[in-house]
Amino acid sequence: MRKQHVYLASKPRYEILDGLRGVAALIVVAYHLFETYSKGAPYQIINHGYLAVDFFFVLSGFVIGYAYDDRWDRMSLGGFFKRRITRLHPMVIMGTVIGLLMFYWGMDAFPDIGQAPGWKIALCFILGALMIPVKPSLDIRGWQESYPLNGPQWTLMLEYCGNILYALVIRHLPKWILTLCVAFFAFLTLDFCLGWNTFGLLGLYQGRVIGGWSITPDQLYIGFVRLLYPFSAGLLIARIRKFIKLKAGFWWCSLLLVLLMASPRIGAAPTFNPATGSLVEAGGILFNGMYEALAILIFFPLIVMMGAGSQVSGKSAKVCKFFGEISFPIYITHYPLMYFQMSWKAAHPEAPMYQHVMLAAGLFILSIFLAYACLKIYDEPVRNWLKEHWLKRVPKRA
Repeated sequence: MRKQHVYLASKPRYEILDGLRGVAALIVVAYHLFETYSKGAPYQIINHGYLAVDFFFVLSGFVIGYAYDDRWDRMSLGGFFKRRITRLHPMVIMGTVIGLLMFYWGMDAFPDIGQAPGWKIALCFILGALMIPVKPSLDIRGWQESYPLNGPQWTLMLEYCGNILYALVIRHLPKWILTLCVAFFAFLTLDFCLGWNTFGLLGLYQGRVIGGWSITPDQLYIGFVRLLYPFSAGLLIARIRKFIKLKAGFWWCSLLLVLLMASPRIGAAPTFNPATGSLVEAGGILFNGMYEALAILIFFPLIVMMGAGSQVSGKSAKVCKFFGEISFPIYITHYPLMYFQMSWKAAHPEAPMYQHVMLAAGLFILSIFLAYACLKIYDEPVRNWLKEHWLKRVPKRA
């Protein structure tokens, strides 16, 4: 027989980890702003900024394990999924809405937009709002994205998959089996980073951990490889609870995170052959893959362990709180602004440099204001309403 109980109150937060999530989200915004002007992987400023996705997954695994591992005796499967939907989905919908509103502003950079029929745009909006990826034949922009109205949403799809995997399988695993899983997922990460291609699912080796935004077989493989090790490693850290204490831990962890993601590319990169219209693998490309494997397998878990083991107070605590609050809203709402930036650049090829700099700086600031406005005006009220009317009384295990 199922009983009823009131909504479970949140546990104390790891404030430094909240702050680090915000730091990583701001790195993503800056990376995407510079990406508009990048002439290729070797020249990209904040060269490894895409690794923020992998860092997010470590954080997510840790937070899920910490928040829910000891609650299953008084929380049902449905109750868990309701909580996760309440936490994430309101802003997923908002990101899709903003993507729709900004869609036609990207036409100068994406000519396919002008050819996209209304029914296809409407279908992409509905599927995006429901977190259902679209197949390449439904592409409306030209990039074959799973979520063409808001590109980064593919990472949230994987986040949902990680939550489902945790609730159905991983939470039942004893620590030693979870450790074996982490080891196997580490092998998959090396398989991708070092170009072993054990299962024959990867295309040309690029020496960098990028991809996962489409539902083609190779992109799906990349996406799940990027999810499985970081997410399961975060869960294992939450269970082992072996943390590292640092003085001024937030600032040291932030500095390490910035250095890991902003360092230049190591070694060569694939080059484009105009005769064949394809990329050609370059010598020395392995070194960059080794660097990124080291960041994912070693440094990101260490940063989480240091962030969880350190304390923060005073102004630093306020910074962590603010960064934590805007981290998810800024991540899920900023990319439609990047589509606009790409379009403006394409429409103004002769514009002086200062205009491009002013636009990029303005969009960076605007993304922060937009995220904070969405948080306070929309996200928090909606989540509070859902907690009151949907989560206040949820089924408990008998």
